[in-house]
Amino acid sequence: MAALVEKSDVTRTASIRRSPEFPSDRVFRAASFASAILVLLVLVGIIGAMIYGGWPAFREFGPGFITSSVWNVQNDEYGAWVAIVGTLTSALIALVIGVPISLGIAIFLTQLAPGWMRRPVATTIELLAAVPSIIYGMWGLFVFAPLFARFVQIPVSSLVEGIPILGTIFYARVPSGVGILTAGIILAIMIIPFIASVARDILEQIPTVLRESAYGIGCTTWEVVRHVLMPQAGVSIIGAIMLGLGRALGETMAVTFVIGNANRLSLSIFDPGSTIASRIANEFNEAIGLQLNALAALGCILFIVTFAVLVVARLLVARVQRI
Repeated sequence: MAALVEKSDVTRTASIRRSPEFPSDRVFRAASFASAILVLLVLVGIIGAMIYGGWPAFREFGPGFITSSVWNVQNDEYGAWVAIVGTLTSALIALVIGVPISLGIAIFLTQLAPGWMRRPVATTIELLAAVPSIIYGMWGLFVFAPLFARFVQIPVSSLVEGIPILGTIFYARVPSGVGILTAGIILAIMIIPFIASVARDILEQIPTVLRESAYGIGCTTWEVVRHVLMPQAGVSIIGAIMLGLGRALGETMAVTFVIGNANRLSLSIFDPGSTIASRIANEFNEAIGLQLNALAALGCILFIVTFAVLVVARLLVARVQRI
């Protein structure tokens, strides 16, 4: 009897596999394939447009375009180094500030917050993600920057003046409130909702039995988070952090408002600077000739930097999975 049942199951499976393909299935397969190809075509088109627009600048200046800090519109001399440094520095500051706060929010909402508090706090975090970037920029320029200059830049500059290293990094020659650090703080506020929301969803999906088992053998909340939750969610949290980093690298309007848009290198994070996105936003509307090509070349460099971040994220995820 069992053999007959097994044989009938095999026959039914074979008949299912040989079932005719309906026209709707072919349409669905073709639509799915077209959607995937469309994404690739759009990506190739964007890359091609950037390379085509920026090639005259790369040809004119060569590798010096990346290493030069000169940006002189009148003499048609352009270099990307200041914008590259400003982009990476502001994004790094945003990660240093934003990642611990985001993970702290996610852990609080999933492990420590009482039931009546979880929904309002989670909703508030999600609403922060919906705020337009220009609103962050206006708030940063008109509200945060004056307060930051008065209560942080001026006191800290007076405190560290003359001290080696600290006196260089935290000294504001003109304490206006705008600068690299201000842009990094605004970017941190902008990426916190993304990282915190993703990390919270990841931690909530971890089976409850793992946490209860850890608590059952006497683990503290910190030990549960450190030895149970983080290893389980490590790969996905890296992905969430890279999502926030991508947002920080490409952010335009908010950074344009608060970074100062100065084409100079400074060892002080209080001084104004520039990023690739802010420079393109400031000059693209009036750019012509070689200046327009230089801005397109900056776009190529930003794309390469973002792609490099994606590669690093993939390598980190692969390493964590092996461990």
